[in-house]
Amino acid sequence: MLIYLGFSAIATFLAALVLLRFGEASPAAVTHLVFVIGIMPLIVGAITHFVPVLTRSGRAPRSLLLAPLGLQLAGWLAFLDFRGEMPAAVTAAIGALVITVFLGGWLVLRARRTLGRPHPGWRWYLAAVVFLAMALILVPAMNWWPQARPELRLLHLHLNTLGFVGLTALGTLQVLLPTVLGGPDADAAKRLQHDLPYAIGGVLMAGFGAAFWLPLALALAGAALLAYVGFRILVSWLRRYGARALASDGVTAPLVGALCGFLLLLALGMAHGLGILAGRDAVPAFVVAFLLAMVTGALTQLLPVWLHRGKRTPARERMHAALRRGGVLRALLFGLGGILLGLGISEGIWSAVLGLLSFMIVLIRSLLGSSPARDPEDG
Repeated sequence: MLIYLGFSAIATFLAALVLLRFGEASPAAVTHLVFVIGIMPLIVGAITHFVPVLTRSGRAPRSLLLAPLGLQLAGWLAFLDFRGEMPAAVTAAIGALVITVFLGGWLVLRARRTLGRPHPGWRWYLAAVVFLAMALILVPAMNWWPQARPELRLLHLHLNTLGFVGLTALGTLQVLLPTVLGGPDADAAKRLQHDLPYAIGGVLMAGFGAAFWLPLALALAGAALLAYVGFRILVSWLRRYGARALASDGVTAPLVGALCGFLLLLALGMAHGLGILAGRDAVPAFVVAFLLAMVTGALTQLLPVWLHRGKRTPARERMHAALRRGGVLRALLFGLGGILLGLGISEGIWSAVLGLLSFMIVLIRSLLGSSPARDPEDG
């Protein structure tokens, strides 16, 4: 399932870039194509994969393992609604909300049944799921109160990007990057526990401040809180691993680039609040500088493990090595594309396309080169 979800996310990125470049769909439709069909199911699949590890428990129930497929179905209904082909956004949101509530309940039960104390990373996932539920509730609310639709839409956007996606990524990065480098981050658990209230407060302040035009200082303070959390992660990594180790590896470079992309989004949001930049440019910049870097970096590390389970094998090592090639360049391309798009320069899309095509090429090569049939030792 996770392998399928990873490939689905890459496919939606490619489709979204094509649609954006040739204007075949509205920005709202393209955004929902990426978030609801690609990213949301992948995140839910990843949560069901990582939470048993964080809580030292068994696999998620089969019904929950299939939840991403239900979310993808809801995503297609939402996409068709935005295309004007089927009025199904509310139905899709309610269906996704039911799955989200079930996921949140499972998270709480798993944490309560843990032997000892669960890793604090699970709370970041729970907070992210709560923000997703809040964002989904706002979809039918937009229909019930059309006069408040612009404000509710903005709140929905912030709860999804900063809350659901942002908190999931910030929590996962602090566990995933030390795994990549093979050197545990001794401060990660303490930092995760300490920073979560700041992250939650930042999302709420930025979301409500931007959506309802409350004092500008509230939204700016929320963005600053989230930036504080992000910078603490980055500074900790630099002190523990050094800039060279972070920037020279084909896995760590995209992951660090994703964190920098998140900070870029916050800077763009602040600039929009101050009237310096247009807010509509922040979403494509977020997709390119943050999501593309995060997903490709995470898949570079995780796909070989998912495909070649169990002990390390030559096939897994070959696939890891193949996927790492060009990772530093891809991180730069995604960062450049995000900056250009955030500044309203549409040509930044080509930087994103080059980075994504580069990943797809090494992905295909890695799949062909890691086949166990090519190496008798793997058997």
